[in-house]
Parts: sequence; C-alpha cells; structure tokens
Amino acid sequence: MYIVTSTVEVPKEKTDEVISIYRNRSKLVDTVKGFKSFHLLQNDKKKHELTVHMIWESKESFLSWVRSDQFKKIHELEKNYPDQELANIVPKVTQYSVVAT
Repeated sequence: MYIVTSTVEVPKEKTDEVISIYRNRSKLVDTVKGFKSFHLLQNDKKKHELTVHMIWESKESFLSWVRSDQFKKIHELEKNYPDQELANIVPKVTQYSVVAT
C-alpha cells in the first residue's frame, strides 16, 4: 500500500471555498487502476490547513496516475482556476510506503 498527502495552507477566508471545490471534485482518479481512497482532511487547530490524503495499492499505481493524461488534465484546470491566489498555492507533497498494518 502507498499513501500520498498534499498539504496546503489557504487564505483563511477562502477555506470553505476550497473545501467546496474538493467536495465537487471530478473524481477522475476514483476510476484509476490501483486507486483505493481519497480524503480531504482539515487541521483541527489550523482550519485553513487542508490535506489531500490518497491511498493507492502500490507506488507503481500512483506513478502511473501521475504520468497519465487525466492527471495532467486535472492539474491544468487547477492552474487556470479563476482565483489566481488559490491557483498559485504550492502544496507540500509527501509520499509514504506502508510497512506495517
């Protein structure tokens, strides 16, 4: 199993907007081979810190997704988001190999 997180700090006044974007996400990734689950996490102490948490069957499954046209399409849409303040936020991405359960 492989876990990937992507954490961002958004402007406090735009937190609800970003949460809404993720609630209405395209879900293209949900159909990708090897994809297991998606969660959007909100930090209890810093409400404007959001983390995308994705679980994959393997690192190879994740890398296949990252190299796909679907991945490129979704991330191009993000770059062209009308709110440039949100579009320019760079997430902290962390990848984990599950070594015990």
